[in-house]
Amino acid sequence: FLSLVAEVCCGFFVILILGNFWFLAVLYLLWLYLDWETPCRGGRRSQWVRSWTVWNYFREYFPIHLIKTSDLSPNHNYLLGFHPHGVLVAGAFGNFCTGSSFKNLFPGLTPYLHIMPIWFGCPFFREYIMSAGMVSASKESVSHVLNNKGGGHASIIVIGGAEESLNAHPGNLTLNILKRKGFIKMALKHGAHLVPIFSFGENELFKQVANPKGSWLRKIQEKLQKIMGFALPLFHARGVFQYSFGLIPYRQPIHTVVGSPIPVKQNLNPTTEEIEQLHALYLQKLRTLFEEHKRNYGIPEHKTLVFE
Repeated sequence: FLSLVAEVCCGFFVILILGNFWFLAVLYLLWLYLDWETPCRGGRRSQWVRSWTVWNYFREYFPIHLIKTSDLSPNHNYLLGFHPHGVLVAGAFGNFCTGSSFKNLFPGLTPYLHIMPIWFGCPFFREYIMSAGMVSASKESVSHVLNNKGGGHASIIVIGGAEESLNAHPGNLTLNILKRKGFIKMALKHGAHLVPIFSFGENELFKQVANPKGSWLRKIQEKLQKIMGFALPLFHARGVFQYSFGLIPYRQPIHTVVGSPIPVKQNLNPTTEEIEQLHALYLQKLRTLFEEHKRNYGIPEHKTLVFE
């Protein structure tokens, strides 16, 4: 979805350059130069954009639900780890970039969804995603959000990243997390409480072409992901008027469950051992969150999370 909108925005920019409106393109390039660091400095959200009526239809299509399991005090800053990535990351976008569900459940907290920096280099598209509350996933950007002295800021990071989208098959519960410890270090440095999130139904929205590890397709996808910075899962779902084939996601309910906070004491220079210990605790809390709620959302008793 983001790729499609980005392509439209880039196409519009090319039309400006090639048409009789090249001067508008020059003015925008100047604006882009002056505004380049904004995605790393909290972005530029617009409540008007976040409240568009179209987002109500977007959330109701699946539908998307946000479930609270514990209060989050606005006196603290939080780093929320979102799992799994899926293909669309619909739960993260629907719950944290649109509507008022998060605000109603967690009053006093402002959510910032961190996405790959590459998206903010796309003309016009960057203005749209910033208005929805998205900011860069760079260290500088996360630090800016978590450095709010008064508390009340929540960084949402899709921990598995683009690589995890290649595992987004219906029923798959594999998370790319064992080697991802940068978010743990950021939480320690800023004293931001860690909160695990599991979005049930995220992997059910599309069917992906079989790409087991070691297959030629997976090797190509992984190589392209390293070169471009984002993955290219080959997926399909339903069409507009039929359910057999298309790129519109299936109507599968998404239940995004926000876990209890893990208190984190600020440590400007955490040791490797301290990072490992907090990472292990986070994995334990994430697994517990999943096990406690999986029965409510159709996950068989024998199935559990796989960390790799």
